[in-house]
Amino acid sequence: MYLSPRHSEIIQMAKDNGRVLVDDLATHFNVTPQTIRKDLNDLCDQRLLSRVHGGALFPSGIENMEYEARRKIAADEKEAIGRAAARLIPDNASLFINIGTTTESVSKALLDHSGLMVITNNINVANRMRIYPSIEVVIAGGVVRGSDGGVVGEAAVDFIRQFKVDYAVIGASAIDHDGALLDFDFREVKVAQAIIANARHVILVSDQTKFERTAPVRIGHLSQVNTFITDRCDIPSVRKICQEAEVQLIETSLS
Repeated sequence: MYLSPRHSEIIQMAKDNGRVLVDDLATHFNVTPQTIRKDLNDLCDQRLLSRVHGGALFPSGIENMEYEARRKIAADEKEAIGRAAARLIPDNASLFINIGTTTESVSKALLDHSGLMVITNNINVANRMRIYPSIEVVIAGGVVRGSDGGVVGEAAVDFIRQFKVDYAVIGASAIDHDGALLDFDFREVKVAQAIIANARHVILVSDQTKFERTAPVRIGHLSQVNTFITDRCDIPSVRKICQEAEVQLIETSLS
């Protein structure tokens, strides 16, 4: 398959960053947004990218994106989501923090809290928070996933089940329009399900790009969480689920 130099560079940029935006590409290549839209449409027709509003995603298929690429997607939005979640969690609380780049943003925003007990299966979270003497960090045992430092497997599930905490902070790789919360690794899903079952208040943190993705393994349903924090939710069916299930919906772009 022949690709022009610009198309090849667009593909590489999408692969490196997870997504590309029309306006950024127009500036980068010094061409009109209309030209970039045609480029993206051509690449999507060849199934090399997946078109979304304002740009395109590098297609994930059944594989998850590399950790660094995921971390770069909607980085500013994730920081705002992290701060909003941290405001809901008081000092002296116990909480789970699950695997994910957005949950890691929450852990970063919690560093000024005191008296926290944090149970996590995320090595990145544990490593960030362990140096703060006012925060007690407990890490699950199990298989460490080399791609992102997540601890998964039955040992991690059994460990999580020993606790009953005040809050849980969870993410998802994709959110279906019917409210299904989805992920890629069934071992990670088992841990997430144990976390949901053993927390008094479940906080789902996810930026709006997760509405544009899909994944094969079901974690649960949006109605199972207490609070859903995102940058923006433009999906009417998701908003309806939140309203009917009394899930608090917080949109950081509107605050």
